[in-house]
Amino acid sequence: MSVSKTRPGSTSAMRRLPLAGGVTATDFEGWSPELRAEFAGAERNYQVGGKLLSETDRIKVWEIRLAPGERLPAHKHVLDYFWTVLTAGESEQHTVDGTTRRVSYEPGATRHYTFGPGEYLVHDLCNVGTTELIFITVEHHRVSDDPGPRQI
Repeated sequence: MSVSKTRPGSTSAMRRLPLAGGVTATDFEGWSPELRAEFAGAERNYQVGGKLLSETDRIKVWEIRLAPGERLPAHKHVLDYFWTVLTAGESEQHTVDGTTRRVSYEPGATRHYTFGPGEYLVHDLCNVGTTELIFITVEHHRVSDDPGPRQI
């Protein structure tokens, strides 16, 4: 997954993302003022999961558990990462460009994302299904000579 260095949330940057699911709305349609405000402040939220399970100098392992109706707030990805879903379910996701997506998951589904210098993704995750959604997300720390983005 990659977002270009163009203006964050620009349509051209978001079109290149291989995001899961289908688009259900664009141009912030259906977004509350509170949701818009949350995204405006999410540029420094690097907590990409609900619970940090493990961290080394090379990786961070996160757990995400969302009961029906629960939501992981908007957060920013700058590190290469992958997620694997452990349970079946459905989510709704918003991205910083004002797009809303609905995603259906089957256990074991996995997606990998990479980011170059200046690239990132800001999104949230809401369980809109009837079962608990459980994910494991693994972020790969940058090595010292890697020119990719940094968390600050």
